[in-house]
Amino acid sequence: MKSIPHIDMSLYGKNFDDFAQHVGAGYEANGFVALTNHGVDQQLIEEALDISRDLFDLPADVKNKYHIPGGGGARGYTPFGTEIAKDAKHVDLKEFWHVGREIEGEPPFPELTPNVFPEELPEFKTKILKLYDALDALGLQVLEALAVYLKQPRDFFNDKVNLGNSILRPLHYPPIVDKGTPSVRAGAHEDINVLTLLVGSREPGLEVLARDGSWIPVTIIEGAIICNVGDMLQRMTNRVLPSTTHRVVNPPEPYSRRSRYSIPFFLHFNPDVMITPLKSCITEENPQHFAPISSHEYLMERLREIGLVK
Repeated sequence: MKSIPHIDMSLYGKNFDDFAQHVGAGYEANGFVALTNHGVDQQLIEEALDISRDLFDLPADVKNKYHIPGGGGARGYTPFGTEIAKDAKHVDLKEFWHVGREIEGEPPFPELTPNVFPEELPEFKTKILKLYDALDALGLQVLEALAVYLKQPRDFFNDKVNLGNSILRPLHYPPIVDKGTPSVRAGAHEDINVLTLLVGSREPGLEVLARDGSWIPVTIIEGAIICNVGDMLQRMTNRVLPSTTHRVVNPPEPYSRRSRYSIPFFLHFNPDVMITPLKSCITEENPQHFAPISSHEYLMERLREIGLVK
């Protein structure tokens, strides 16, 4: 793999069957693709990135007001140096803010806790929730294609993610002051969730592990959204769709002297979904690798591994 495949999302409405095969083959080979012509307004993305910069420019004591101790980072602010990749020895060089699904009235699941928004930036809520909704809808289009590719009904995933505890994560990697730090911006890891959609950050640093063991640099192509398979979908597809290891390395100067901003959207199953390998993904050559586990139970297990839940 010298680069990740590009998926033209305009095929979704033109020739869905071809689109589904194109999407499925791209993910089966790489676990990562770049979505082009995706329909998410670029101005919406830029406004979300700009307001995120304003958010992280707030004084530390203001941001820390929105940190929820014991909350596992589920909502609000998570300070610099908190998260650590599974099996890593050093914390990641980042701070972030989590925004979850907005629910009117009584939430259907206790895991869907209320969002926390900064009083100091009233526009943050509006702009971030618009991006949340756009990426949620785009992720569902990708899942419709994958359902058909996996020999399931096109709407197979619809009622499994419509109330998922999906997270939008405005993310800030500050300038690297200590050139000798053993930490990196984000250690090698796989994502926990179903799909991740990433916008922003044209600076170098994101790398994907190829099957031959080499690291492939990924820069966000102008206007594209990077989208990768997470561990929950890998489990449900019995490793047919791989959750690929990736990292954000410390870039060379002059990039290391400035901040890096990005906004990943982590699409999750509904908390009560049982992640059971699909029968269409189990064969003699690929026997069942995983026992069934609920989406929420698996999430908690993984959050403990990365230090967000004690």
